[in-house]
Amino acid sequence: MIDFTRRKRSAGKAMITALAVGLIASLAGCKQQQVEETETTVQKIVLLDETLSPTEADETVMALTPDGPLLPSVEGVSAEYTDPIPDYLRPGMQHPVVVKLQERLMMLGFMDTDEPTDLYGDVTMNAVKIYQRQNKLAQDGVIGPNTLKAILSPEAKYYAAQKEDEGDDIGRIQQRLYELGYLATADMVTGHFGDSTETAVKKMQEVNALDQDGKVGRKTMNLLYSEEVKPNMLSFGETSDVVLAAQKRLKLLGYMTSEPDGNYGNDTVMAVKQFQSRNDQVVDGYLGPSTRIALNSDMAVPNGLRLGDSGDTISKVQDMLSKLGYIHSGNVTGYYGEITENAVKLFQRTNNLSVDGAVGAQTMAMLTGGGAKRAPANAPRQTTGSSGSSSGGRTQTGGSSSSSGGGMPNTGTASGSASALISVAKSKLGSPYVWGAKGPNSFDCSGFVYWCLNQVGVRQSYITSSGWRSVGRYTKITSFSNLRAGDIIVVSGHVGIVAEGGTVVDASSGNGRVVHRSLSSWWRNNFICGWRIFG
Repeated sequence: MIDFTRRKRSAGKAMITALAVGLIASLAGCKQQQVEETETTVQKIVLLDETLSPTEADETVMALTPDGPLLPSVEGVSAEYTDPIPDYLRPGMQHPVVVKLQERLMMLGFMDTDEPTDLYGDVTMNAVKIYQRQNKLAQDGVIGPNTLKAILSPEAKYYAAQKEDEGDDIGRIQQRLYELGYLATADMVTGHFGDSTETAVKKMQEVNALDQDGKVGRKTMNLLYSEEVKPNMLSFGETSDVVLAAQKRLKLLGYMTSEPDGNYGNDTVMAVKQFQSRNDQVVDGYLGPSTRIALNSDMAVPNGLRLGDSGDTISKVQDMLSKLGYIHSGNVTGYYGEITENAVKLFQRTNNLSVDGAVGAQTMAMLTGGGAKRAPANAPRQTTGSSGSSSGGRTQTGGSSSSSGGGMPNTGTASGSASALISVAKSKLGSPYVWGAKGPNSFDCSGFVYWCLNQVGVRQSYITSSGWRSVGRYTKITSFSNLRAGDIIVVSGHVGIVAEGGTVVDASSGNGRVVHRSLSSWWRNNFICGWRIFG
């Protein structure tokens, strides 16, 4: 196949060059000034030819069809490749121009940042479809002449999403808004940009001092995934659907001692603190992004008040037991001693629950549900001085308890825990890359790291690749050459798990799957930091 347009322009340049040589040769015997003036004229002619726009040069090319000639020349692209660019690029095809396309799509915000490849896979195709949607092109994911020119054009527009748009990218935006506290429930992540999403975007823009247009443009998108973004940090006194959704979840897990009403009152603060203390979160009583993610995770640890615990939540439980006749009001102390444990056991026995003396989710639900049975009339009420009123030197008489007493990194050998992390990571090789996915069967780069760490017992909440720049919980590695197997490597817009022998395992958007590959110069050139999780 032949690029007719480029051949035509090349022939024109050859003609101009020949003309230049002839003119200069004919003037060999003339004065030096005449020769210099002629050379200047020729240079202007050549410059004029080179500045002709692609549109002017391509006007004579016949209409393109699937069976027609090659794509018209795209300035700065065709000449770089020995293999001609196919008329149409489709999923599964490989060509060096795909590297440039991926780089361009990543720069414009249509693909997650990654080391580009020459494979036109599903992830690249989906990014192209979104680009076509935004630019009013046929959304077929096929790169024909119009799509290729539009993407590589210097005037190409950055990613933007707005009301009534639909697609996987909208779902990812909604998921991020949900994680940041701007959307109330997970079922609002629908992939359709409706009224609730527009309201959430405007709220996010308001909190972060952006223009409140309700659209996700370049500034909003960059901030949405940056470490500087301000979440919708819910706290005492606020009322919203987000609060209501969190209260319902806290109730289900056994932390909420009152009925959910959407108002962030004292009961909610206590429930959030209790949840945070049992789920490896900062205990501050704020319903921030990390707490919300942990709260809605399948790995959320349910409440389990038991012997030795203390706090306001214990007081609330004791007060409810007292009103139902299981414990004397004088024993509402905020400390979970044997008196409280015996009262809980009697409550569980009376209400046909499993009798273990601990206030778990089922016991809490029965206590707060309004249908609990009162203590039997002949049952002894637990009081101070009753049998078993102390435990191991601790007494139930107060609110607290006391007792009587530069080159390549050296990644050769991994420690036991680091080796386990790498093994888990390798077990997912080939799993599809899906932007925003956190496993177990598909991942994006940060979701992959999050899932792998949790599989080896590291309770790490989900954070984006930008968030990994300043996670602060682990030992920071500032030199690329100091990385070792088992470290987390953070590059601009991407994150992966360092493996042995100068390699990395990561969820790659360029490859469209989880891969095991070399820590190439791309990783070194884009290196930000590393984090040593083990040792």
